[in-house]
Amino acid sequence: MLLEAAPPIFRSARRLKQFDLIDATQHALIGGGSAVVLPDAGGNHELIVGANDPTQPLAVMLPLDANFHIRVEAALRLHRRLFGRAAGPLPRALTLTPRHRLRLVRMVRALDGQSSGASYREIAAVLFETHQQSATEWKTSSIRAQTIRLVKDAETMVRGGYLRLLAGR
Repeated sequence: MLLEAAPPIFRSARRLKQFDLIDATQHALIGGGSAVVLPDAGGNHELIVGANDPTQPLAVMLPLDANFHIRVEAALRLHRRLFGRAAGPLPRALTLTPRHRLRLVRMVRALDGQSSGASYREIAAVLFETHQQSATEWKTSSIRAQTIRLVKDAETMVRGGYLRLLAGR
């Protein structure tokens, strides 16, 4: 979440120091500004505060892009948290189901195996703890197809596909 100096027309905008941030951690950024992590049971709030006067009232900056709806939900969570209410859960688009999380873990492990020189069959044996299959069984195995997809999808993630994950897609 990007926080910048509020324009003068936003008369009721508050300063960051007006909120209870006792449990927040703050780190200076190269080039000015700071990163603030505000812990929350439903998911931490990660704020980037632009290089401005700390006494300056702040506003949330949201780009009008394809992810605007997710950013608005995150901004509402932050607002609730800053004003002493329960922030609520992360926007659904930013949460991973247990199945999706398992698939991502398998993708990383599969890519690690491939980069170490392991064959698809060796990768599958580690990921799925499969019993030894004959060469004929392996060629038509659904586990083989799944292993190949995991490696290919992991390669796509490395080439920038992870940005879709970060955007909630």
